[in-house]
Amino acid sequence: MLFMLEIENFYSIRNPQIIDLRVGRSVSDNPGRLAEIGPGMSERAPKVVSIFGQNASGKSNVLKALSFLSWFVRDSFSISPDSSLPFSRFLDEKMQNEPTRLAVWFTGPSDPRNMATPEPNPRNSSIYRYEVVLGGASGKPEKVLSETLKYWPLETNKQVKLFYRDESGKVKGHRKFGMSGYNLPLEKILRDNASVVSTLVQLKHESSFYLWNLAGLVVSNILIYKADFDDLSVAQMYKANPALLDALNREIERIDLGIRKLDVVVTASGPIFTVDHSGLDQPLLFPFESHGTRQFVKIFPLIFRALETGGVALIDELDLSIHPLVVPEILRWYYDPKRNPYHAQLWITSQGASLLEDLTKEEIFFCEKDSHGRTMTYRLSDINAVRRTDNFYRKYLGGVYGAVPKIG
Repeated sequence: MLFMLEIENFYSIRNPQIIDLRVGRSVSDNPGRLAEIGPGMSERAPKVVSIFGQNASGKSNVLKALSFLSWFVRDSFSISPDSSLPFSRFLDEKMQNEPTRLAVWFTGPSDPRNMATPEPNPRNSSIYRYEVVLGGASGKPEKVLSETLKYWPLETNKQVKLFYRDESGKVKGHRKFGMSGYNLPLEKILRDNASVVSTLVQLKHESSFYLWNLAGLVVSNILIYKADFDDLSVAQMYKANPALLDALNREIERIDLGIRKLDVVVTASGPIFTVDHSGLDQPLLFPFESHGTRQFVKIFPLIFRALETGGVALIDELDLSIHPLVVPEILRWYYDPKRNPYHAQLWITSQGASLLEDLTKEEIFFCEKDSHGRTMTYRLSDINAVRRTDNFYRKYLGGVYGAVPKIG
């Protein structure tokens, strides 16, 4: 499970920000809200992470950092050698010459050698931390300055570098990461705009496939390198996956959008959705549906995939067009052990303060910008004297927690 994210000098996030999901042992768990961060671990983390704040406060940039890391680990080798990395440093003169640092903490095999052939039902796990530092001179394409994967063995709890890459592209790998025989071919093809993992996958390095697949479990409607959430591509996705279409139709009936069934019909210009409505004799075409219905159809594959795989769904502005009674229903899918047997996570940004009434304080984070345009993040449970019985909705709108617009 992913349980911590570190961000520095990334879009509006200038100073180091740490989103730490871990929850103290003494905190009681509302049914299904928390999960062990890994097999054999006593620490827990929420399955739902919600980020609130005023417009342009940097909420989306938190999700974008995690989405970028997933893309970089998995797909960066696919871009051309002279392509710029798809992100921006903080836009002031000083920070344009300072590096960007992104890191993610997660749990994985107790012994990294099991990455090549993961145990089906492990009893124990270890903590891992992946970090990449990106930089270079202002006005030139960013490049990798360093890249590191560490883990903490159960026996000693002392950090071990599984691999470390320096600015020159030299990579040192620990024997537990199985780098023997890979260093020379890796140096020949490793580029300064591609990750070690995405490069090693080209060489069929077994342990890297584990990390590559792990990065693929992060799905997002914040797309880093290309936009493919148009109606045609979404219809193609459903057409290629009948189980996904069946699941969508089950949920649409349950949440009562007035729709009996969606179908995908192949036309001369490609597949299109048709929508069978209660009370209508003929189906409607997808463009004539409400914006909220179309939004739900587009984000449902992300929700479905995360629940099926135990992955992480990143959904920016989940409540933008979806009814406020439907959003808590989506959250409940992540709390349900039958629907979420692998402890998938849902990270969302939201403008709908009423959603605070359906969340616990461990699930709520805020973003706020200072007068210099720098985003700060903090957790509701970090604020002194916040009680579980408080009306988070009223107190937030009343300005008690900050991160609200100052009007007038």
